[in-house]
Amino acid sequence: MTDTAEKKVSRGKKETFMQGIVTLIFSQLLIKLLGLVYNLYLTNREGFGDQGNGIVSASYQIYAVLLTISSTGVPNAISKLVSERVAVGDHKGAYRIFKIAFATFAVIGLVGSLMLFFGAGMIANQWLQIPDAEMTMVALSPAVFFVAISSVMRGYFNGRQNLKVTARSQTLEQIFKTTLTIILVEIVAIISNTSTVWMAGGATLATTLATFVGFGYLYLFYKTRRKEIASEIRETVNYKYERVRNIVKKILLVSIPIALTAIMSSLNKNIDSFTVVRSLKQFMSEDMAITQYGILGGKVDTLTSLPLSFNVAFATALVPAISAAKAIKDYKSIKQKSTFTLLMSMLIGLPCTVGMCIFAGPILNLLYPNASSGTIVLQISSLTIIFTILDQTINSILQGYGKLRVPAIALGCRCDCEIDFKFNFSSNTFNRC
Repeated sequence: MTDTAEKKVSRGKKETFMQGIVTLIFSQLLIKLLGLVYNLYLTNREGFGDQGNGIVSASYQIYAVLLTISSTGVPNAISKLVSERVAVGDHKGAYRIFKIAFATFAVIGLVGSLMLFFGAGMIANQWLQIPDAEMTMVALSPAVFFVAISSVMRGYFNGRQNLKVTARSQTLEQIFKTTLTIILVEIVAIISNTSTVWMAGGATLATTLATFVGFGYLYLFYKTRRKEIASEIRETVNYKYERVRNIVKKILLVSIPIALTAIMSSLNKNIDSFTVVRSLKQFMSEDMAITQYGILGGKVDTLTSLPLSFNVAFATALVPAISAAKAIKDYKSIKQKSTFTLLMSMLIGLPCTVGMCIFAGPILNLLYPNASSGTIVLQISSLTIIFTILDQTINSILQGYGKLRVPAIALGCRCDCEIDFKFNFSSNTFNRC
């Protein structure tokens, strides 16, 4: 290949990488704006407010654990394995990975849904000590299955450098989630005479229906591309047959460390869901304790996660891009993409950290005029934004390069310190009281 041809290929790949990032950024921006719309609606809705947010947030943390196991590690794992095969021309091997992964995680997702459905009562009453959360977890349970199989399809298209599919499916899902949340909550409010518990159930049912819509879009897109995929498979080079058992093992070896990283990230939220209400109930009413947890889970977590969603675009695009570059030994491209993404993460995270810390009160008053409490909690939580964003980016770089265990080990050390601090602080506080 001549120098001119190499430059054209390099420039083409760079444009593809940047186009994918820009598409995902706009998608995440729209998703979070829509998410903020229904969050504002629910928080300011008479009869829902912080108490309703507390019920929904507690359910979402349990749902998030099963979701993480069945889906969070999957898109990056599949995109990594597929992009490595596509980079060397082995489209048949890439498609075989997709088919086997789809079957594997369909089973895992189904098991997760059944566990949440049948275990909702025990989790709500014994673990969370929020009986009202049972209905919301039952309504959320089918979503685990749909997200699991959708994540495999997104990972496959991401690995083929077709990030627009992921962006469109996620945007469509959020549009339906926002619309259905408002519609269902209003219908349930009329039927149940503004019951907070039933409205919370309606809100989570909207999430399940939206995940089905997201999967439907991915499946229809896949059907329109079947001829193109079949043509690529016929032109495959460097194909190496692998047994199904070996492919499943490879998928799990890649996805489990990535999933463990995400699980440990959400573990901190689950500790809150298990301890905050349980602890506060010792010196206030149950409704008041749920309300206080709703401030943390419903408002503060929503606002502090906004900057992270923009950075997700870089994290999503990095894994397949770096994996493909490593497969063809293009280390210069890896360095350029990693440096650029770290710089952009700093530019996203630092202003958001400073802005939320300084203007926490005005932000809450502007967005939640009917429930504006939580200024100090937001100020403290905002300090974590810059570090979480950098952690997110570095993890994606390491995962794309194949260093899967490093992010999991590092996050494990961090979570161990957080758990010890929270339980010791809580114990000391109650002893003094």
